[in-house]
Amino acid sequence: MRVAIVVNYDCKGVINRFGQPRPEQYHGDRTFESLMAALQKGGHETLLCEGDKGLLTALERFMPPDSQARPSGIVFNWAGGIQGECPYAHVPAMLEMAGVPYTGSSPLGYGLADDKVVTKMLIRSRGVPTPNFRVMRVGTESTGDLRFPVVVKPRYGSDSLGLQFVREPAQLRQAVEVIVRQYAQDALVEEYIDGREIAVALLGNEELEMLPPVEQDFGEHETRLFNWEMKSMAVATPLPICPAEIGSDLATVLRDNSVATFRACQCRDFARVDLRIDRSGKPFVLEINAMPGLGATGFFALAARAAGHSYSRLVNRILDVAHTRYFGVGLP
Repeated sequence: MRVAIVVNYDCKGVINRFGQPRPEQYHGDRTFESLMAALQKGGHETLLCEGDKGLLTALERFMPPDSQARPSGIVFNWAGGIQGECPYAHVPAMLEMAGVPYTGSSPLGYGLADDKVVTKMLIRSRGVPTPNFRVMRVGTESTGDLRFPVVVKPRYGSDSLGLQFVREPAQLRQAVEVIVRQYAQDALVEEYIDGREIAVALLGNEELEMLPPVEQDFGEHETRLFNWEMKSMAVATPLPICPAEIGSDLATVLRDNSVATFRACQCRDFARVDLRIDRSGKPFVLEINAMPGLGATGFFALAARAAGHSYSRLVNRILDVAHTRYFGVGLP
């Protein structure tokens, strides 16, 4: 089958450089190379495309419609956007308009999952526990019943960019100012849950497969948090534990809360839910990543291997799940 891998790597194909750019940390991601190799191993004809103003022209050449105007290919969407608001939704919106099937969530799904505040409101309405929080712009707003320490981070975004640990109310204003200044958005201030951090990878749509949970090992770190800078220093980050040692009752709760979060945010095909388990054993959903990392050594691939899937099988399974969602049958 013709499969176009759409990425935002070059990030030059725009009419104007205008609006909030995506952080530079995202632009060096070369996961697309592993995705392309996996799809070729699955027997697919592939094309790498930039998710920019020339995308639809490139796709029309690579996968022209057949005589009955049906799609002759599918996009493996790995485009995080170039600039502006809700960048993950940009390429899916273009593909929806052009009638091109693709893997992953819809523009709405990315919009809901990318907004951590909306995610919290949606899952709370379904009875899923999430840490207490406030949204702040200046840092002097009332903290209400928030208990310190707290975690301060951008309302939108991923990969723990801008994550800060604040022990005392006197430190809060400066932390919020950093978020507003560096990321031009509100700060999410939420209670710090001291305990284990678990990532749950989900695969599917009508029926969701929960892959073995992955636990972030914080080693000897007193504060059980890693921000982007710490994550990028592999020597300072202990290897994750997979499968995490979790009893059957807790595993059921993790699955139920993760699936409820996936449904509430209208995700599709695959996603990763990040949770904290406090000292009493109660899990709290932190957020959901509708486009989780698919690097060959990342959490999702690690969970897939623990479930018996090779990396190539995982990538082709995601493609098959999307194909079934569109056409009612898996790939031939």
